[in-house]
Amino acid sequence: MTNMTFSNSKRNLIFGSNSDPTPLRPPWAIAEHDFIETCTRCGECVKQCPVNVIKLSDGGFPEMNFSKSGCEFCEVCVAVCLPGALKLLETDPFDAIATISDECFSERGVICRSCAEVCENRAIRFHQVVGGITHVLMNTESCNGCGECVSICPANAITIQPGQLILGYQPERAV
Repeated sequence: MTNMTFSNSKRNLIFGSNSDPTPLRPPWAIAEHDFIETCTRCGECVKQCPVNVIKLSDGGFPEMNFSKSGCEFCEVCVAVCLPGALKLLETDPFDAIATISDECFSERGVICRSCAEVCENRAIRFHQVVGGITHVLMNTESCNGCGECVSICPANAITIQPGQLILGYQPERAV
């Protein structure tokens, strides 16, 4: 049997995307290139996830989907990954953080603090300024990328994307 590899860039060429975003893999995934080579696409991590935040992508590889809930970092996905694409290492589960767009209701003058209420790490806070507008503050050092804030946001203003700790690191910033 031929060892077939999956290339997101070929898929993007066919379907017209000019970017090659790396999907957010389940917690403790090994490096992307090694992940693609190691993962057998068996789907066990998807089946066993108790909060159903892991789904299969178009290519059949697992990725995170925070549309209904966040990850509890329960380690079940790691335990059922027999090929070893997910390995419990002494690192953070994700190299990603929440990013909040200017579509945030608070930034538009509407009172909403749903995301801060579910953030166990208190990475999301709000700052009242003169004039009544409340600005959202994101503490990137405290965010663990769990995604609890994504599904609760009524404005769909929050995303979790891989590589955010490296690409856009700012200790605390107003959005």
